[in-house]
Amino acid sequence: MERLDLCGLKCPLPALKTARRLAALPPGTLLEVLADDPLAALDIGHLCRSEGHELVEQPRGGGAAGRFLIRRGS
Repeated sequence: MERLDLCGLKCPLPALKTARRLAALPPGTLLEVLADDPLAALDIGHLCRSEGHELVEQPRGGGAAGRFLIRRGS
């Protein structure tokens, strides 16, 4: 599992950096993303849906930030 700490970065940087890291990983790899920007949950969720990645785990609550676990799609 890879880890990416994006705490302290503001929208849209967490989603952009997550997309860049996912693109460099082989399919099926798990990526743990830590982000504290309130918009990260929306942006990272949208990124996963639009690019075919599986959002295995995300913070609870609307607009919450925290730990995201993403499985890289094919």
